[in-house]
Order: sequence, then structure tokens, then C-alpha cells
Amino acid sequence: MNFFNKIFGLLVSQYSIIYIVTEEENRLVSTINELIEKKYHNCLMYSWNFIDGYNNNPNYIGEAAKNPLEALEIIQKTDSRTSKIFILKDFHVFVNDISISRKLKNISGQLKSLNCSIVIVASELSIPTTLKSIVMVTEFPLPTLIEIQLELERLSFVMSYDVKKIQYLKSLAKNYQGFTIDQIRRSVARFILSKKSLEQMAYYILEEKKELIKQTDILEFYPSNQTLEDIGGLTNLKHWLIKRSMAFSDQAYNYGLPKPKGLLLVGVQGTGKSLSAKVISQQWNLPLLKLDIGKIFAGLVGESEKRIREVIQISEKLAPCILWIDEIDKAFFNSSRNIDSGTTNRVFSSFLSWLSEKETSVFVVATANNIDLLPSELVRKGRFDEIFFLDLPNMEERRHIFKIHLLQFRPLSIHKFHCNELADLTDGFSGAEIKQSIVEAMHNAFYEKREFEMNDIKQAIDNSIPLSITNKSSISLLQEWSRLGKIRLASEQNSKS
Repeated sequence: MNFFNKIFGLLVSQYSIIYIVTEEENRLVSTINELIEKKYHNCLMYSWNFIDGYNNNPNYIGEAAKNPLEALEIIQKTDSRTSKIFILKDFHVFVNDISISRKLKNISGQLKSLNCSIVIVASELSIPTTLKSIVMVTEFPLPTLIEIQLELERLSFVMSYDVKKIQYLKSLAKNYQGFTIDQIRRSVARFILSKKSLEQMAYYILEEKKELIKQTDILEFYPSNQTLEDIGGLTNLKHWLIKRSMAFSDQAYNYGLPKPKGLLLVGVQGTGKSLSAKVISQQWNLPLLKLDIGKIFAGLVGESEKRIREVIQISEKLAPCILWIDEIDKAFFNSSRNIDSGTTNRVFSSFLSWLSEKETSVFVVATANNIDLLPSELVRKGRFDEIFFLDLPNMEERRHIFKIHLLQFRPLSIHKFHCNELADLTDGFSGAEIKQSIVEAMHNAFYEKREFEMNDIKQAIDNSIPLSITNKSSISLLQEWSRLGKIRLASEQNSKS
């Protein structure tokens, strides 16, 4: 059901007080005006704001300016001969005042007999507990793809700038998904003034999306230039990613494919879980947003819930995109531990509901080191498209990992290093530990003012104690769990295929 029909249904069902969350006041008012013209005939609309009072109806021009209580009293005194909609802008600022909340409760029962409805327009959700039973809350959705296309065509005409020359107008509109109409107008105006070529517009929009990310300290726009070739092994995972490279394309949509939800990558530390998240961004050509899960849990009561909603809203605004949640097990661990007055449970519940029901093109990549810490609800089928286990690399994968890193550090002299021998010496090492052995060898040689060589890496390996030894019991339990067949193996050599 689109918003147009939804709000009409609420009005004709005589919901007395409707609370609409949006940053687009003007577009919402236009939508309600259109609704009155097309479906809700013989209805009058009154609009109030704190500075101007009532400002769009000659009967009440300027009345109740800077007086929200009077604004409600005017509603209470209205006659019932004609249907009326009273739009109260930014009224959420006042509803926590006892006189305002009491007045709303008093008149809520009278509104049906008065033949009118109150629409509170707010940029955020803020309703006192005393009013929740009488207020219907809904959210005004961002412009649809069709609305954005129409707006781009209109702007091209008004500004005498032929956006239609771009053969990929629909693609350009998709890039603007998540923007408000006002943001699109300002963006297009700035782009025209920049005198850049039309071919640069998609990149320009991406830069504007980065600016949106900077407005929050919870999400980080994470640039990625890693490719599948930068991953040693993980053949099954790579094939899975390649097959879904076009999953968010128009062709996939027209084919009837549902949008992918996400991946959960579980495994030993240093086996490439974070690298895989970066590679997905590059492989699928989608922006990567990294969530600092620790910043979700703020000190103030109710702030954590507000922040997870903000993360969801921003990621959906920037869709299509990848939302990377690193070490999710450290945040949503053992939901039975109610040590924070239920905050973790409420945040987890909000995230889980969104993950299951989301229809936007936000692909979630979550990583975890310890599956035992994750609530069973998260690993249940349907939450993620797939759950992969990343084990310690085998002989062939270790050889490949050495080759990848040595090509990065010394591409011209890689022939001096015997990757097979190094792989044989590093049984039980993770990919991160293999890289660190090379870095350690380079540091030692640099200190001695010479070029590092094969023996330096072998010495670094001899001096290393891998996690498979220091944390042997935990890793063994994790590997044993992966063999139960409840999770897909990321590496070909361990799979049953």
C-alpha cells in the first residue's frame, strides 16, 4: 500500500490524531492537498506553525502564533459541518508539556464529532507515554523512483538543462534514491553551477552521499579497492559473490529475483572476514558503509534505540549499498544477559525486524568470531541469505596468500621467495598472521639497512605463535561446530561438493 492510500485510509477511518515523521513538510502538505482534491472531497485543510500561527486559511490567518495551546483550542471550537484536517508542524516539540498533552487527550474524543483530524508533522519520533494510545504514528516515505524521474525531467525544463540527454536517466534517478525532493533540487542546481559534464553526475551524487555519512558519527563511508584476486582461497564464497554480482540490477528485478538480504561470515580471527566485506563492495560496485556497533549503545535512556533507527534510515537513504557490521557477536551477545535494562534486547529486536522485513537495496555483511555468542534468532534461516564459515587456510590457500602479499610488497623480486616452502612452514596460521610474518621480516631487514629475503620470513615464522596454538580450544570448538553441516563452508577443499 502506498502512502497516498494509507493516509486516506487513516483519515476515512477517523483516526483522530495522526503523527507523521518526515523532513519534507512541503511535499507532505502537497500530498495531502492532492489527496483532498482526488479522494477526500469537501474537506478543508488548516496549517499551523509556531512562528506564523495558522497561515493558509483566511478564517484564522495569524491566529495562535507562538501559542500551541491556543492552536488546539481553535480546533476544539471548530464547527462540525465541514470535514477539516489540521496540520500542526513541529508540534512534537510541545507534546511533552503537560498542558499540551492534557489538552490533546481532552479533545481526542471530541474530534470525531467535530468531523476533523489532527496531523502532527515532525522530523523525529517523540511521543510521551501518556499519548501513545491516542496517536497513530506513520512515516512519510522518501520519493519513489518514478517521482525522482519526473522531478529530474521537470528540473531539466525549468533550468534549461537537458538532463534527458543522459540515456541512463533511470539509472541517475536510482542514484538519487534516498534524497528528499529539496535535496535533489539543490544537488542538481549545484551540479549545473559546477559546469561539469553530464557523465560526471553519478560520481558527483556519490560525493554528496558521502557528505550525508559525515553528518553521523555512527556510520563511516569506507572506500574499498580490494578485488576477489586479493582473497586467497575461499572459493565457495567467491563463486557465491560472482553469481550475485548483478543481484541489484534492473535485469534481476525484471527477472523477478528478490533483493539479497545479506551475509553472515563466521570464523577464526584473521581469516578474511573483513576483507570479504570490502571485496563485495568492489565486486558489486556498491558503496560500503561501516557501522561502529559500539557507538550504538549510548549512555542516555532511549538513545541506543534512536541510533539504530538512524543507522537504518541513513543506510536506506544511500541504497543500494553494503552495510558492514564488524564483530556483531560483541554487540548482540547472549540476549539473556539483561545487564542494561533491556537496551540490548530492544536494539537487537529493532535490527532483527528490519533485517527480516526490509525491501530496500541494503545488503548487510555481518562478521563474527564466536558463533556461541550470537542469539539463535540471528542465525536462523531467513535472516541472511547465507552463513559462511571461514576456517584457517589450507596448504594451497597459504601459498596463494603468500603470493598475494609478496606481489604487493615486492612485485619485481617475488621469484626470490618460495611460496610453497613458506606455506608448509605456516600450518595453523591465519591469513592475517601470514601477512604479519612478511611485515615482521621487512622490519627486521629495514633495521639492518638491507633488503629482506626468504630467511627473514622463515625467522619471523619461527618467532610467531599463531592463534591456533594460543587459543586452540576455542578454535577447535568452532571448527567442530562447522563440521555439523549447519553452515556453508567458504573454502572448496572443505566442502562436500
